[in-house]
Amino acid sequence: MKTRKVPMRMCLGCQQMKPKKGLLRIVRTPEGTVELDSTGKRNGRGAYICSDLTCFRTAVREHRFRKAFEVDIDPKVFADLEGKISP
Repeated sequence: MKTRKVPMRMCLGCQQMKPKKGLLRIVRTPEGTVELDSTGKRNGRGAYICSDLTCFRTAVREHRFRKAFEVDIDPKVFADLEGKISP
């Protein structure tokens, strides 16, 4: 029996490659809004992050979301996302 390849993605916070299913996807929609993608299938540019709050804060502090999405993001959006990520 053939083993399947596990898709890997890099966390924006800790910069480590991890299995895609273990990460949260944050997406910039075609309308320009940035939000959490719980399904992992929404249209738009996606970035992945661990469900760890320290990884999220590191990514915000080092402007990694701005680099990934190529757009400035409102701090209010970060506050909303931080509330949705489990501590």
